[in-house]
Amino acid sequence: MSGRFAELDWTDTPWGTLSLRRRWDSVTRREVDEVKLDDDFLMSSQFTVAERELARLGLAAVDGDGLRVLVAGLGLGYTAWEALRDRRVDDLVVVEALDRVIDWHQRQLFADTQGLANDPRTRLVCDDFFDLVRTRRWQQPVDVLLVDIDHAPDRVLREDHADFYTSDGQAAAAAMLTEGGALALWSDEPPDAEVIHVMLTAFADAQAFEVAFDNPLTGGVSSNTVYLAKGPRRR
Repeated sequence: MSGRFAELDWTDTPWGTLSLRRRWDSVTRREVDEVKLDDDFLMSSQFTVAERELARLGLAAVDGDGLRVLVAGLGLGYTAWEALRDRRVDDLVVVEALDRVIDWHQRQLFADTQGLANDPRTRLVCDDFFDLVRTRRWQQPVDVLLVDIDHAPDRVLREDHADFYTSDGQAAAAAMLTEGGALALWSDEPPDAEVIHVMLTAFADAQAFEVAFDNPLTGGVSSNTVYLAKGPRRR
């Protein structure tokens, strides 16, 4: 990297201008990868505790071996990478709407998740996850569904994502799961009782986990939320 900042890639997409940059952070003293969509920061390698915990909590909620996992949103790959660390996972499908993000992983641009695209258990699929759920196009039940796309259920990247967070949307997600399957959902906001209420219309059990981590940039502790729903109800 030349100097303290490098733009590694950018492209126009139907969602806006997607850019990938790498910079040196003088506080944490490490190189940080960041992805932006227009002026909106989508993801960063600065803090990845909650993205990893999303996979751990989702997988811990299910029993058995030979697990099939679907990750919605590839990003920098931390959730998918963490899922692959569970030896019970036989099949990992990652659905990503932006093909350039898939290309970054195929080009092995990220040191922390290098090899993700080449793992024989991994399939990277370019598709609109929310449309896939809405239209019930997904035909192979999965044991674990891990979703990390929007900032939060009430802070979506696109308006057409919002129906996923309704009772009908959760019912469609539940229909993608095996009998003992689980859905885990990342959020950048504190736990919201209304999200739990909506999940319980489609699942037998739902709860929120607050994931805290030290933040040297603020000198304090930051947190994200992982919502976990189990026991899909059949409609």
